[in-house]
Amino acid sequence: MASNFSAHFLLLLVGSLFHFNLAARLLTESAETKEALLFQYHNGPLLTGKISINLIWYGKFKPSQRAIVSDFITSLSSVKSTVAQPSVVTWWKATEKYYRHINSKKSYNLALSLGAQILDESYSLGKSLSNKQIVQLASKGGQKDAINVVLTSADVAVDGFCSSRCGTHGSSISAQKMINGKNSKFAYIWVGNSETQCPGQCAWPFHQPIYGPQSTPLIAPNNDAGLDGMVINLASLLAGTTTNPFGNGYFQGPKEAPLEAASACTGIYAKGAYPGYAGDLLLDSTTGASYNANGVNGRKYLLPALFDPSTSTCFTLI
Repeated sequence: MASNFSAHFLLLLVGSLFHFNLAARLLTESAETKEALLFQYHNGPLLTGKISINLIWYGKFKPSQRAIVSDFITSLSSVKSTVAQPSVVTWWKATEKYYRHINSKKSYNLALSLGAQILDESYSLGKSLSNKQIVQLASKGGQKDAINVVLTSADVAVDGFCSSRCGTHGSSISAQKMINGKNSKFAYIWVGNSETQCPGQCAWPFHQPIYGPQSTPLIAPNNDAGLDGMVINLASLLAGTTTNPFGNGYFQGPKEAPLEAASACTGIYAKGAYPGYAGDLLLDSTTGASYNANGVNGRKYLLPALFDPSTSTCFTLI
């Protein structure tokens, strides 16, 4: 099962807030309802141990664009004292609450790190990809103790991209065998660059939304609306992947269209957020860019709020 995600576009229609969730972005919950969501744990495994995040770059990406994402992955496990606050690693530590919610006495032992980076600049499968081909690309990465992330360039079309989703996470049968002889699974993520195809849907708030209040777009912290939008989607999908990797972890609602760790808080990035407004964000004094998290190498990022299972509220860094 794969979960689809269109992470951060708010659709206002006839005065009601419609936001897409991690599975199919088909929610019609009001802001008040979102805050009261109660997650359920469905007794399945969460990702644990040392996990490598392998990046499969499909299409044309500049080295500077690849660095935006790879620095974000590295920032997830950076030493907090070496990075200005609020930080990416502090944001990521909020996912620990999901593990403690299962067993408060058991230690949290998930450690993410940047793994291999695979370049496919020749569009080996063409410029129009099916879901099956996304899994095929994801299979190029190592499948043991890994999350394989497929990132498609702005000129690549993917089934459902823009019409219903900005990214996907799911799992597939690994080519490797478990010790007991049974097939094992590996987790994968796909995120598309929406710079030219649907920035108003998948790169909000760095682009004006397709519907709703047409406020001035925010300046992207890495001066690349498409890639900064991809980071938001990737961050959201990573949270969903670790806490619901195989469709039987943490989620609320139907399994085919679940609300997961980040999708319950779509459009919320800081305190004071409301439909069409991302919240009271920090501003870079030099560039005027909006952000809420600091990363390695002086990076700044905008990261989504995460649902807190212990308080049933959306957690924001600022």
